[in-house]
Amino acid sequence: MELVVRKNDLLRELQLFQGIVERKNTIPILANVLMEAKGDEVRFLATDLEVGLRSQCAAAVAKGGALTLPAKKFYEIVKSLPETDIRIAEDKGGVKVAADRFDSRMQTLPREDFPTLPEHAGTSGAPRATLPRAAVKEMVAKTAFAITGEDTRYFLNGALFVLRPDEMSLVATDGHRLALVTVARGGGAAERGGGEDEVKAILPKKTLGELSRLLQEGDADIQYERGENHLFFDVGGRLLISRMIDGQFPAYERVIPKGNDKKIEFERDRLTSAVKRVALLSNERSRAVKFQIENGRVDVTSSSPDLGEAKETLPIEFTGSPMQICFNAQYVLDFLSAVSTDVVSLELKDEVSQAVMKPVGAEGYDYTYVIMPMRV
Repeated sequence: MELVVRKNDLLRELQLFQGIVERKNTIPILANVLMEAKGDEVRFLATDLEVGLRSQCAAAVAKGGALTLPAKKFYEIVKSLPETDIRIAEDKGGVKVAADRFDSRMQTLPREDFPTLPEHAGTSGAPRATLPRAAVKEMVAKTAFAITGEDTRYFLNGALFVLRPDEMSLVATDGHRLALVTVARGGGAAERGGGEDEVKAILPKKTLGELSRLLQEGDADIQYERGENHLFFDVGGRLLISRMIDGQFPAYERVIPKGNDKKIEFERDRLTSAVKRVALLSNERSRAVKFQIENGRVDVTSSSPDLGEAKETLPIEFTGSPMQICFNAQYVLDFLSAVSTDVVSLELKDEVSQAVMKPVGAEGYDYTYVIMPMRV
C-alpha cells in the first residue's frame, strides 16, 4: 500500500474511531483501525465487536492494499503534524507515516486477524427507513443518560428504539427513572420490508454515544436498516454498525403513571439553580433532596448529619393539601439539563408513587420522564 492524504481529511475520520477502539482489550487487533486503499479513496474500519464504524476519505493511491494500524497512536501522530500532505506506505513488515520533514515507522498487525463485519443487513425485506437527523439527535440527548451503566440485567444496558410508520420512540431506564421521547417522522420516511406496524430493537449505550458523535456535523438524514443481529445507521456516508442487545425490554408503558392528579409548574432555570445549591449539602451517597409542597410555594431542602442542611423556596401555583416527596437530585438535574423549554411540570399522586416530569410547551416531540421517589 502506498498513498498520500490531506492531514485534515485523515484526522477528521480517525477522530471518530477513538471512542470505538478498546484501549485495554484482550484481543490486540481490536486496538487497530483497518485501512483499505483503492481507487481514489482510503476506507477505514474499527470495531470492539459490539459497535463498528466504516468511513472513508479522498486519497491519491499509488498502490492499493490493506493494513492495520494502532488507532490511538496513529491518530496522535496525525494530529501533531502540520497541515500538509501525509504519506503512508508499507515498509518491511511495518508502516511508514511521513509528512514534511517528519518520518516514522509503526508496527502493524496482520490484516487477516481483523474481524469481518457485515456491510448491511443482507436480508431482502429487512426493515429500512429514513430517519430525520435532528429528531434522532434530540432523542438520544434526552434518553441516553437514563441507561444504567452496570446492571446485570443486560437488556437495561441499552435503550429501546421503536419505529412506527408515522413516529419513532426511544426509551431508557435504570430501574429508578425512565426517559421516553417520541418524535413524528414527518415526510420522506420511505421504507421497505417488515410490513409491521412497529419494529423494535435495543441499542447498546455505546452505540447511542457514537451515533450522537456522528450527528454533530452535517445535515443529511439517517438511513437506518435492521438486520438479523445488527443495526446499521448510515450518517452522511459513514456507516455505524451495532449489535442488537438480545432480550426483552421491560413493558415501559406500564411504568408511566396515569393517575397523577397534582401538577406543579416551575421555571426551569430557577428549579435547576435551587436543586444544584441545595444538593451541595445533601447526603453524598443518596443525593436526596426533599420537595415540601404547600399553598403557593415549594421548599426544596436537604440535610446530612455530616454536612448540615439547606433550603430554598420557590413560588408556585398550587392550592392542594400540603405534601412532601423526596428525589435523587442528580436524576432531577439530568432531566432539567436535557430539556430546553422555559417551564417544566412535575405531576404527582402521593409521596410514594412515581412522579412524572415534562417540558411545558415543547414543540415537535413528546417527552416523559418518570422518576421514583426516595424513602428517607
